[in-house]
Amino acid sequence: MTVCFNCGIGKAAIAIGYCVDCLRNLPDESHLSSIHSKSREQFGLREHPPKEQDGITCQRCTNSCQLENDSTGFCGIRYNKDDQLINKVPSDSALAHMYLDPLPTNCCAGWFCRGQGKSGYNLAVFFYGCNFDCLFCQNSSHKLLKEASVITEDELVTAALDAKVKCICFFGGSPEPQLPFAIRVAQRIIDKSDNQKHICWEWNGCGNEKMVIEAAETSHKSGGTVKFDLKFRHPNIAYAFCGVNNQKSFDNFSTLANLYSNSELLTATTLLVPYYTDRHEVRNISKFIAWHNQNIPYSLLVFHPDYFLRDLPFTSREHVEECYREAKNYLNRVNIGNKHLLKLC
Repeated sequence: MTVCFNCGIGKAAIAIGYCVDCLRNLPDESHLSSIHSKSREQFGLREHPPKEQDGITCQRCTNSCQLENDSTGFCGIRYNKDDQLINKVPSDSALAHMYLDPLPTNCCAGWFCRGQGKSGYNLAVFFYGCNFDCLFCQNSSHKLLKEASVITEDELVTAALDAKVKCICFFGGSPEPQLPFAIRVAQRIIDKSDNQKHICWEWNGCGNEKMVIEAAETSHKSGGTVKFDLKFRHPNIAYAFCGVNNQKSFDNFSTLANLYSNSELLTATTLLVPYYTDRHEVRNISKFIAWHNQNIPYSLLVFHPDYFLRDLPFTSREHVEECYREAKNYLNRVNIGNKHLLKLC
C-alpha cells in the first residue's frame, strides 16, 4: 500500500495511486487512462477498447470495439479477418475448459439456489477472455489465451448430460465475448435433458442486451440463476479498477429485474476491496437493487490479495460488518461470502 499521490493523506493501492475520495472527486475518468497499461501489456492485450477509424464495430459487449482488418478487440477473443468479425476459434468451439465441482459447492448463489440441495455435481465452464480488466481478478488465468484449451459444443453438451450433473455454471473471465456459443450450448442442454439441468451465469453483466436476455431465459426456464458482479457504483472507481465503464452492468440488471420481477432468477455480488468498496459504494449498490426488489439476494464477498492488488490486506471483519449493516438497511436477503477468509485477517 501507499499514500495517495494526489492528496498525500488517504490510503491507496500502489497500482491505483489514488485514494477512494480522490477518485470520487476527479472530474472524469480521463486521469485514469494509464492505470491498466502494465496489466494489459504482459498478456499482449489492447490497453483500451480500440476505436479504429475504418473499423467494424463489435456488438458483443458495451466496449463496442471498432476493429480494422487484422485487429483484435479488448477481450483478445474477437478479431477482424477480411472485414468479418470472428472469434479466434471455429464458431462451434470456444476457448474454455470445464470441470466437475461436487455439490454443495462454493457458488456465489449457493446460499439460496435450488441446485445446492441436490446430490451430484455442478459442471463449471470457465471461459477465457473478458471484457473487463479487473486489477483484483481472482481468475486472471483467463488472459492466458495462447495456452487456452478449446472445447466444442458437442463435448460440452455431452458432459452436461451426464446423470451426475445437476447444474451448469458459465463463468470465467466472463462469458460475454463468447456468449453466442454459450447460449447455444445452454439451449441444447435444456432441450436434450428435458429441462432437468439448472443453467447459471456468473458475469460482469456488460454484454449485449439482447444476448443477455437470451441467456437469462435459459436460466429462467431451467430454474437457474443469473449472478451480476456489481463491482462499483461510482464510475471513476469502476474505471480505475476495471479499465472500462461498467454502467451497462446496472442497465442490464434493470432490464432483467423488470422482465423477471417475480422470479428467483437474479442475484448480485460485490467484492469488498479494502479502502475502496466502502459503505458508500455498498449503500448505492444496495439502493439500486432495492429499487427493483428488496428480496433480490445480495452477497458481499471478502477480498483476498491477488493479481495487481497484492499490497492490499484482506477485508477486515469491521469492514464486512459495516457494509453488511449498510446493505441490510435496504435489502432483506444479504449474505457474506468467502467467510473463511475472515480467519486470515
